[in-house]
Amino acid sequence: MSSEDITLTAGDAEVTVQPGNGGRVGGLRIGGVELLRQGAKFGCFPMVPWCGRIREGRFRNGGTVHEMPLNSPPHAIHGTTRDGAWRTARADGTEAVITYDLVEPWPYPGRVTQVFTLGGDSLTLTTAVETYESSFPAQIGWHPWFNRSLGGADVEIAFAPAWQEERGDDHLPTGRRTDPKPGPWDDCFGMPGGVDTTLTWPGQLELKVTSREEWVVVYDEQEAAVCVEPQTGPPNGLNTAPRLVTPIEPLEATMTWTWRRL
Repeated sequence: MSSEDITLTAGDAEVTVQPGNGGRVGGLRIGGVELLRQGAKFGCFPMVPWCGRIREGRFRNGGTVHEMPLNSPPHAIHGTTRDGAWRTARADGTEAVITYDLVEPWPYPGRVTQVFTLGGDSLTLTTAVETYESSFPAQIGWHPWFNRSLGGADVEIAFAPAWQEERGDDHLPTGRRTDPKPGPWDDCFGMPGGVDTTLTWPGQLELKVTSREEWVVVYDEQEAAVCVEPQTGPPNGLNTAPRLVTPIEPLEATMTWTWRRL
């Protein structure tokens, strides 16, 4: 097994998977046009074993309180797996499977598996967290950085959430839900029927982000890129809406991008 970059191709789509750089999608090119912001910290990275921020880096599992490094003071942000090297389990022309064994500072042993499946007009990412030892709370999410502009056209974001999580001064949900407000956003929204968000670059491309999960963070406060982040729970969800990974029940989630030229 290695951590070298993997190239997937189907039709006029080309995807670069970077196991050695946090298991991220480093590039998505449609007809030679790059959709993802380039750079070592960008592309699309997995948020595992938590999404967004954990308040003050602390979460509880039963009677035990754990503290994660405050990599976005005063909070811990975006999990640990984006900082490590993943290993390639399998790769062919249109599909790749990579794995990552959870290590410190995460306090529980476990394995994360990502499957990337490329079609002529779609890319599906499936992520699973499993353990054969102690149970623990976890989350799965994805953090794509889509280029704001393609061919001179700025992106338009369309979605119809049922609610918006009120954001406190500490940048975390207060627990109160409000009617969705207009952007710009760095906010979490609820979509009980599943995440369904459309990015349109007029005259260029339409891309749909879909997932069975009901939570999505939308971030469009940066000039260069916008982010649409499906996830299995809200920010600080290890404390407020934990999903338990057990030896008999892994946590699994899927996100699909589907596109068409305009």
